[in-house]
Amino acid sequence: MFPDINTPNMLFGGVKFSDVPICHIKSSRNNTILHVTKANGERIMIRSCGMEGFKNTRKGTNIAAQATAIGLATRVLDFGIHTVRVTIQGLGPGRMSSIKGLTMGGLKIISVTDDTPISWNPLRSRKQRKL
Repeated sequence: MFPDINTPNMLFGGVKFSDVPICHIKSSRNNTILHVTKANGERIMIRSCGMEGFKNTRKGTNIAAQATAIGLATRVLDFGIHTVRVTIQGLGPGRMSSIKGLTMGGLKIISVTDDTPISWNPLRSRKQRKL
């Protein structure tokens, strides 16, 4: 289903789409950070791979991201949140496995948005070598 003009008023689990909590995922090469906020931006919970017990280079793996997402989902279910919207930022290895972990933990995902920043005017390249 693609978004249209009526999407913000649609009900998902008895809650309007515009009021559904958002799970922000920031996936970098070295770590994956997940935090859940209310629709107005108020933070509910934050978890990272380091908080789950992974240290050093293991924090940057997809297994660490999936385990962190499962742990976050089970804790968020205790707050009474069953459906979330997901926004993803970054191109790290934990990008897709964290979404899989959220669904394995029992959360229902109703939308996935990619907020990865893209530079439309990158740095100027170095001058060409003259031989």
